[in-house]
Amino acid sequence: MPEEIVETAEEAIVDTYMLASLWAWPLILLAIAILVGWAVHAVLWRALGRMLRRSSWWRQALARARNPARLAIILLAVSVGVSASGLPMEFQFAVARTISVIMIGLLGWTAILLTNLFTDRLMRGHRLETEDGEDNVRARKVVTQIRVLRRTANILIFLVAASFVLLTFDGVRQYGVSLFASAGVAGLAVGFAARPVLANLIAGVQIALTQPIRLEDVVIVEGEWGWIEEIGATYVVVRIWDWRRMVVPLSYFIEKPFENWTREGTSIIGAVTWHVDYSVPVETLRRKLVELIEASSLWDGQVAKMHMTDANEKTIVVRGIMSARNSIAAWELRCEVREKLIAWLQAEYPKALPRFRAELTRIDGKLEEAPAA
Repeated sequence: MPEEIVETAEEAIVDTYMLASLWAWPLILLAIAILVGWAVHAVLWRALGRMLRRSSWWRQALARARNPARLAIILLAVSVGVSASGLPMEFQFAVARTISVIMIGLLGWTAILLTNLFTDRLMRGHRLETEDGEDNVRARKVVTQIRVLRRTANILIFLVAASFVLLTFDGVRQYGVSLFASAGVAGLAVGFAARPVLANLIAGVQIALTQPIRLEDVVIVEGEWGWIEEIGATYVVVRIWDWRRMVVPLSYFIEKPFENWTREGTSIIGAVTWHVDYSVPVETLRRKLVELIEASSLWDGQVAKMHMTDANEKTIVVRGIMSARNSIAAWELRCEVREKLIAWLQAEYPKALPRFRAELTRIDGKLEEAPAA
């Protein structure tokens, strides 16, 4: 019995030694491959940095692609090391499959990084915020186009990379070929399910090219007044005046009507309406209104007028129109002029404010109130 135990222990030691001998050289080779890949990347990137040091674009591109490139070079070195290691073919095949998937992901990652770098450089110099609040239509136009197209490009790059990753697996490749080759119910169901996503992606490209909306445009959507705060890949965020946020699908701005107050410029005309008595001196009222508008710092110096728009059995209706450099200034200007003109009427022509008139007549010796005039 003791001899059998000793023989079993010796066999276990021999098996362990043989297994360690089998894997020791491949592991050492892989470690060397990783170190060589790291060193090659360091030398190559330093040489490229010296060659392209005069170009700010290439310097930034190298900085963005540094990490993906390092990992890609190390993986290539590992692939060569695994091929020369003499490991079982099943293991080599699994490693090669994993490396190919990672390489596809790295290519997609690098493409997204370089796309973002290119678009960031294009947007440089186009500021959405201006110190004096003046018109910045060109900047909003350029930034909107670039941001929407960048998000669309990133999504397409991700989808293409994911498709290539899936096609590396035989089962998925066969399913994809059969799906494209047939026009059955499954294909129609997939197409119908993807229709909202595709519709929003196409709407994003349309918005970037035709630009019915831009960032910081003042719009009225579903009866709400606000600004275009963000244009995503599939949705738009509208910042409402009371700080609420309305999230609207991109396709909404292609398929449904809405108001855009800053389509061609930020300047806008505001209107204020007053109901006054027939005894009001219209010309004096007009001069005072124009005086109040011209005295305001919110007026942009373009439009300041008054019209009598209606006259009914009780009052006359006058409307003042005034222009401002943007919608916020127009709102403040309307409130200011409305308040000051009413205060002036109260002080100078109190009888010109709306009044209810009645006439008293005698019927059978009694005073009764006649209908209002």
